Amino acid sequence: MNPRWKIVALFVGGLALLVSFYLDASVQAWIAQHQSPELKWFMRRVSRVGDWEAHIILGLSFLAVAFWRGNKRWMRILAAMILAFALAGTVSRVIKISTGRARPDVKTETRWNAFQTSSRYNAFPSGHTATSAAFFATLALTTRWIATASLIIPLLIGFSRMYIGAHHLSDVVGALIIGLVTAFIMVRWIPPGDREPQSEIRD
Repeated sequence: MNPRWKIVALFVGGLALLVSFYLDASVQAWIAQHQSPELKWFMRRVSRVGDWEAHIILGLSFLAVAFWRGNKRWMRILAAMILAFALAGTVSRVIKISTGRARPDVKTETRWNAFQTSSRYNAFPSGHTATSAAFFATLALTTRWIATASLIIPLLIGFSRMYIGAHHLSDVVGALIIGLVTAFIMVRWIPPGDREPQSEIRD
């Protein structure tokens, strides 16, 4: 990526995160006004898709198929997806413990309590969203643009985490940034020959 675009991307990401902190309360209020038992049940199921087991099982299953078929290109892509998932999860966990942000349903005046291992104070960022974004963004960056449709999965998971009251908007936005940055870093380790050229993607 051109250095100029890197600066633009960093600026946009930082601005989006700042705006999301400002909108946290408004988004929570909107979600509270649009709750329904049926949708909450559905969102809980979506949230479970974001658990690490589902992504790892999916990644390892397709990796096994690629190995069985002897497709080295897809083996490298899937390995990168799994590694991006693990890296995003590790980064998210470190930040969670370091910031100690209380979840939306925790009644406390101090919203940030550094160095907390309790899940009740591990809101920022959303680990489910960060790992899923890293996993599918790596796929989208290395295959045809049709794969970008898979990015709806981390977006839906992120929304589900807010809907069930597990995270704030800023937790999800911060997680998406971590996931995307992790994916870009991981893709750099994939040989250029394993990535489809832009001209081929646009055809």
